[in-house]
Amino acid sequence: MAQAADGVKDIETVRALATQYSNWGRWGPDDELGTLNHLTPADVARACALPVKGEVHSLAIPYDSRGPQIGRSDGRRFNPVHLMISDGGDIHDDDAYLRDNRMTKDGSDRYLRATDDLIIMPLQSGTQWDALAHIFFEGRMYNGFPTTDVTSKGARRNDVRRASGTMVGRGVLLDLPRAQGREWLEPGEPIGTAELTACEQAQGVVVGRGDIVLVRTGHLAHSKDGRSWGSYVGGSCPGLGLESVPWIAEREIAAMATDTWPFEVLPNETADVLQPLHIVLISFLGLWIGEMFDLEALAQSCAHDGAYEFLFVGPPLPFTGAVGSPLNPIAIR
Repeated sequence: MAQAADGVKDIETVRALATQYSNWGRWGPDDELGTLNHLTPADVARACALPVKGEVHSLAIPYDSRGPQIGRSDGRRFNPVHLMISDGGDIHDDDAYLRDNRMTKDGSDRYLRATDDLIIMPLQSGTQWDALAHIFFEGRMYNGFPTTDVTSKGARRNDVRRASGTMVGRGVLLDLPRAQGREWLEPGEPIGTAELTACEQAQGVVVGRGDIVLVRTGHLAHSKDGRSWGSYVGGSCPGLGLESVPWIAEREIAAMATDTWPFEVLPNETADVLQPLHIVLISFLGLWIGEMFDLEALAQSCAHDGAYEFLFVGPPLPFTGAVGSPLNPIAIR
């Protein structure tokens, strides 16, 4: 891996990896799917045969006011705000008004009453996918599209809706701390090719083309161990490092998610560029990245019978122009 003469990774390391593993133009000049091109209908059909227990695991954290953004200080993202448009009190008051005034409803709605609600939330405030329009490097996003393709009305290219008809396939869990005999990885601990390969071997599973790979670091469980999110969002955490890029690119996986909020290790490995792995993987490789996945129950189930593959179902919500999306990813074993 290219890096500075003193062994420190820097912007030139990022540029070298981006150049070496870029998928720009690989699937044509107008491609907006990126690595999801690796996932074929035949792959989906094979994945549908994987469940044998009928066991269903939701991999999402709850979307509510007590979510992980509670520890964030920059104000950019906040926890979902749930409001009722019509609640039981409204129904009670309406019925009481009609009764007190000796009035009746003329239409069929005198029998039926309904409640309704709405959500106000940043689309990346909980379990979520990053769209390929989420990250730019030197004025370009995946496949070379410019910043002007994302306006105040949303992304004209690489929006999250492009993936709404996919994200179903063979899921593979790589439970790194369990494979190493630990409860969790330590904050600031990078995950590279050596660690990913060792985990495969320990679990007896092989990651291949078109797979959707879930990497458990244990950081979510560690953060919640004290019944509080603490510094889960914004603080140091274990995560994928730049040394993982060859493994990810050469396996030709479709998508990848972790149980941490930023996917990659923090503090970042490069002092002169923020989120270097996001640049390489999203902007150049075209990899769909998921963050804040709750992998704890799935990990326990996989460890119980030693099987780490399953049917994964996790398409984003089809928000036109959005650069990220919440979801309720499902693993079926």
